[in-house]
Amino acid sequence: MTQPGLPVPSPPGAPAGLYAHVPFCRHICPYCDFNTYAGQESLIPRYVDALLAEMRLAAELAGPTGNAPTLFFGGGTPSLLTPEQVESVIRQARLSFGLGEDAEITLEANPENLDPGYLLELRAAGVNRLSIGVQSQQRAGLRVLGRGHRSVQAGQAYEAARVAGHQNISLDFIFGWPGQTNAAWEADLRVLLDWRPEHVSLYSLILEPGTPLQAAVKKGILTAIDDDTAADQYDRAVDMLGAAGWEHYEVANWAREPRFRSRHNLLYWQNGAHHGFGAGAHGTLRAARQSNILLPSKYIEAVEAGRRPVALTEHLDPATELGETMMLGLRLLVDGVSMADTLARHGVDPRERFAAEIARFVAIGMLEWRGDGQERLRLTVAGALLANDVCAAFLPATPPPTTSPR
Repeated sequence: MTQPGLPVPSPPGAPAGLYAHVPFCRHICPYCDFNTYAGQESLIPRYVDALLAEMRLAAELAGPTGNAPTLFFGGGTPSLLTPEQVESVIRQARLSFGLGEDAEITLEANPENLDPGYLLELRAAGVNRLSIGVQSQQRAGLRVLGRGHRSVQAGQAYEAARVAGHQNISLDFIFGWPGQTNAAWEADLRVLLDWRPEHVSLYSLILEPGTPLQAAVKKGILTAIDDDTAADQYDRAVDMLGAAGWEHYEVANWAREPRFRSRHNLLYWQNGAHHGFGAGAHGTLRAARQSNILLPSKYIEAVEAGRRPVALTEHLDPATELGETMMLGLRLLVDGVSMADTLARHGVDPRERFAAEIARFVAIGMLEWRGDGQERLRLTVAGALLANDVCAAFLPATPPPTTSPR
């Protein structure tokens, strides 16, 4: 068992993606349960220094892991960082993990944080993919979701990104929010089709426990839409984007062309290795998953004291690893799960290990085979509507992985 707090080494030469968490927001949206904090922006300079130090220490302990193919700035609101701070993280990623010149470097951003000058400087810093959190272009939607921007700002931010030369833009939208009509959702879909970004993520709203939005619904202040309406809205998105030629390559993600698929998120869906840096960040390297200290101030203190800020390490048994490869890979609607690749990776043929599960879901039209000889297993259109339930059936019904607190 790996010593708590130390990274699990990847096989020499194996590429691992990089994730940098920026947990700061000007305000917290009422539906959000991510590790984010408002009113702590004064910590950002020390926090960025801690990120750089954590990356250096992780690289020393993990040893060579090949050229990192991706770097993803997630949050929170990464666009609260200055271009100089973003560039310093990119530079450290190149030094510590061989982040290549052709790597995908994504930065999540809110529309109200984007102006032409900032966007130009982000490009110069090395960011080559933007992920903009639009969520809705309806006034009612922005109000219910507690967003900090107006619809006109989202359009201006998108146009400014194009003027600044950004050629790989992803937009996030949310459907299924309280009070949303099908007509309002179709209006949002027409906006994104008119704008023609390279990528779009469409998320069904989840009323996460403990969030203000969930409390408002529980108290009857807002009324959640029913599951059938949410399913209808998802179907409408599938139809409209499909008719426009978009590739529906993952349950909640569409690419205008296959080359615009999110390379970083593909690492997750393919159950690949990735480092996680920053407060509350998660990383998975060779049968172990690590999560960092949640509070930014405590994270900074740990790194400044020369310690890795790891709060917990989960050691994954082979059955869980195999189950996660199936669960995540099935979300890839075009590619699905390769039987040959899974056998080579885990030493187990999924067609034998999961014969009963596969037969059951194929029989009821939730899963299908792609290719001759049962080469790839993937969700059907009907299966995509119940993706969480179908995919979870491949996880072992065993006690959770062993954990090692720091």
